[in-house]
Amino acid sequence: EIQSQVDPNFPKRMFSYHYRIFDRYNQEVVSLAILGDNQANWRPQEYNYGRWGCRLSLQFPIVKLLDYESRWSELEQSDSPFAVLVMAHLRTQATTQDLAGRLQWKLSLIKRMYELGYSRDKIQQIFRLLDRLMTLPPELDLNFQAELERFEAEQQMTYITSVERIGIAKATQKYIAQILTIRFKDVPTELVEKLNELYDIELLNQLLEKAVTTGSISEFGQQLSQENTDT
Repeated sequence: EIQSQVDPNFPKRMFSYHYRIFDRYNQEVVSLAILGDNQANWRPQEYNYGRWGCRLSLQFPIVKLLDYESRWSELEQSDSPFAVLVMAHLRTQATTQDLAGRLQWKLSLIKRMYELGYSRDKIQQIFRLLDRLMTLPPELDLNFQAELERFEAEQQMTYITSVERIGIAKATQKYIAQILTIRFKDVPTELVEKLNELYDIELLNQLLEKAVTTGSISEFGQQLSQENTDT
């Protein structure tokens, strides 16, 4: 059973699940608890009651994910996919007030799976869980998608053809325009036209980051005009 919040009724629920499984399948049951909350002292491990000489007790082992914060190096050295998920869980908790930092950790953990040599199917399976865990606001999610596509393109080929480069550039242009629309609602047509004239992938990636951090659409427009002039 995975429990992500402190719940005084959790031990009783562990007993209920334990007994129901035993009753249905008539097999010995081992109940395990994974505690993903952020309260270091909450460690329920037993449910019991007694009355009139009758006594019942269920003790169950637990894994406290918070304990792995001090064992981070062990997670880094492990090639287990569960290590990746534990790292994602801990960094999700640590970046509640730092979503830009969460974005970077999310990218870092995905890159880690490539470095560990995971198959494409395994990466996709783990990513589905990681993506639900490390949620991002729309503008940062678009930034994440663009960065991920760029990284995956680099992993799949040592050389990107001109046609592929144009495709990556157009996708990045689209992400930048979407981020600006989400943040500022009205995006001038002439600004989008100037943006679509740029095909330098490195420059577009810089503008992608600027789209997330800029204080106003006019400030972004000034930056874009500067880049167009330079190029």
